[in-house]
Order: sequence, then C-alpha cells, then structure tokens
Amino acid sequence: MLLPMKPVIAVLGGSGVYARHLIPRLAAEGYRVRALVRRPESAAVAAACGAEVRIADIFEPESLAAGLTGCDVGVNLATTLPSPAGGRGDFAATDRLRRDGTPIWLAACAGAGVDRVLQQSVALVNSGAGDEWADEDTRVPPGNTGSADTVAGRAIEAALAMEGSVSESGLDWAILRGGLFYGPGTGFDDDWFDRARSGRLRLPGDGSDYVSLVHIEDMAAATVKAVARWPSRQALIVADDRPARWREVFGFVAASVGADPPVPGGRLAFPAWRVRNLRARDALSWEPFYASYRTGLAR
Repeated sequence: MLLPMKPVIAVLGGSGVYARHLIPRLAAEGYRVRALVRRPESAAVAAACGAEVRIADIFEPESLAAGLTGCDVGVNLATTLPSPAGGRGDFAATDRLRRDGTPIWLAACAGAGVDRVLQQSVALVNSGAGDEWADEDTRVPPGNTGSADTVAGRAIEAALAMEGSVSESGLDWAILRGGLFYGPGTGFDDDWFDRARSGRLRLPGDGSDYVSLVHIEDMAAATVKAVARWPSRQALIVADDRPARWREVFGFVAASVGADPPVPGGRLAFPAWRVRNLRARDALSWEPFYASYRTGLAR
C-alpha cells in the first residue's frame, strides 16, 4: 500500500534567519519544501537541505503565482527587519510588507490552490497587560506602545492588519505570534553580550518591564508542529515559559561575561509584555526546549 506523500510547503522569506532554522527541520520530517526568495544566492541553507529555490517577491503577484504552483501549504515568514548590529532591513518596510504585501500573498495562494496558510506574527499584539500575564485575547491599550518614537506602535498596528487579512481571507489559516527572537543568526543576544563586554549595555528604561523571549530554534520547532497538527483558524503565542524583567535578562548577560550590572537609561523599544504560551503547548503538543533566558543564553 502506497503511503500518502507529505505536502509540499512553500516558505516565503526562505532565506531569512527564521527560515534557516525552519527549513532543515521540515526537510528532516520528510516534507518537500520550496523556498521563495528574492535573491537565490542567499538561500544556500535551503538548497543544501534539498529545498527547491524559486525567485519570488511578495509585491510581485506573477512571481508568487509561479512559485506557489503545486504547493499545498504556504508559510509566510517575509520580513525585512534590521539586525541589532545594522545592515539591511527597515522597520517601516516590514510594516508595509505586513500591511500591504500580505493581501497580495493571500490572493496568490488562493489563485494557486494553496488553501492552507501559516502566518508569522508577533506576540507584541498581546502586550497590553503590563506586569500581568497576557494571552491571545489581550490587546494593547490605545497609546500604550512603550516606545517614545512609536516604532513599536506602528509595528503592532501593521501586525494586526496583517492578521486581519489572514483571518478574513477565506483560506484555512493558522497564525504563530512569536516572542522576541534570540539565538543563532538573530543578532540580538550577540549584540547584548558584545555591549556588556564593552560596558555599553543599558537597561531599557529602568529595566522593570517584562519581555517575552523565544529562542529561534523553539520557534522553528513549534512551526513544524503547527504544519503537522494544523491548529485551524487559531492564533497562538509561541514564547518561552518564563518571561523576565529586562534587568534580570541583561543582568544575567553582564554577569556571564564578568561585567558590571548594566545601568538604566536605555531606549524603551517595546511595551512590557508577559505572555503565556499555554494554548500553543496544548494545540501543538509543543514545549520550548529553552524554557527561560537562563538556558537559552548560557554559553
């Protein structure tokens, strides 16, 4: 008896750090993967894992249609966020990509017969409770972005618009709202350790706000689980088990390299967020390998 073939999964943003952790895991589970990228030379990891690499851009419907033909599941990881150390990327461009590009992506999926779509989102959209625990139903109060320059506020608005497009698309969708990524390739923890060693690490504000982190490997593992179990029409928070205050996280980083504790006064880039991952644990039969920053940042 022939066993059914695994679905073909198209990954938009197939050369980004998230995809570089996700695609090897999908391939190891026997999925056929198609990496949709703007620059094929940047997709070496995907190609090395046996993924088919196609050129596609979220703002070019024809390229999306060609890249999606023959696929069963569409995973949208497309962003253009800058790394902490600088380089390519732009917050405003990512907001536009999420707000204006997502409907183009969804229409292309529908036109190509890809009826299941998995969307990367951010748990910042559930950051309205301050020190209190928040879940998928919590919303940021108007004006409470926690950012003097409103970058976070615009990012939250764009993410909500993106999620609205997905949920109203008529496709069978799932949304994974990630905590703040760290781990290999993200640049965040490398930047923290570098600044601690040079005495430049500063607490955001007074360091009392909570942050909800997720190791990039745990985010990728949860995504593989979502593809397999398919939490139809659910938005799930994917974060570690133990959100912590910035002063705890940065204090651990500084102590790990023998530096003095960081002082207050850094920029507040995010609102406080202390989110639960219980729904994702239940729906995906998943748990984070790196349950807290202490295990994820150990080096």
